[in-house]
Amino acid sequence: MKNVERLLAEKLLKINALKIQPSNPFTWASGWNSPIYTDNRRTLSYPDVRSFIKVELTRIILENFPEAQAIAGVATGAIAQGALVADTLDLPYVYVRSTPKDHGMENLIEGDLRQGQKVVVVEDLVSTGKSSLKAVQAIRNAGCEVVGMVALFTYGFPLAEENFVKEGVKLITLSDYNAMLDVALKTNYISEKDLGTLRRWREDPANWVPER
Repeated sequence: MKNVERLLAEKLLKINALKIQPSNPFTWASGWNSPIYTDNRRTLSYPDVRSFIKVELTRIILENFPEAQAIAGVATGAIAQGALVADTLDLPYVYVRSTPKDHGMENLIEGDLRQGQKVVVVEDLVSTGKSSLKAVQAIRNAGCEVVGMVALFTYGFPLAEENFVKEGVKLITLSDYNAMLDVALKTNYISEKDLGTLRRWREDPANWVPER
């Protein structure tokens, strides 16, 4: 029986939310060269995938953070997923901007949080964890407690794991890089040679140089 990690990886590959191009790498906003690009916003266009993600994120929140009193999505990728989960759980919902709004109330958090609320943060993708933890800090600054974070996918970078431990945030994801590699290889999405390239990239993504 397939587990959730493999099932979601299959779904993300099928709808091209996960694109793997070892011979024609992408350039991330950080400047890193990468043989993989993740766009989980595509899941919103596929009702079966969208529903699967909503149900599974809800499940792991109920199992791991039953004390949650509010849900917060991280802009922009997790705004919709967070709202779907909050609606399913019948909990208050907010989303956290990457930067404060530059007009009006200049909000960083959109919505209404009450001081002392226990909040679960919903994220679509975790790479280094920097933007995710910035949202956590914004919620803490608002006087609330972040009891944990759930996400669709993580690359599993050691740097991210260290950052989450340092900030005292428990992170639970539906799928990860290792599950994706396993599924991609077994479905012939990638070759054994590609697998080696993808593993080397993950070891040192900041300094990885594409093979020519």
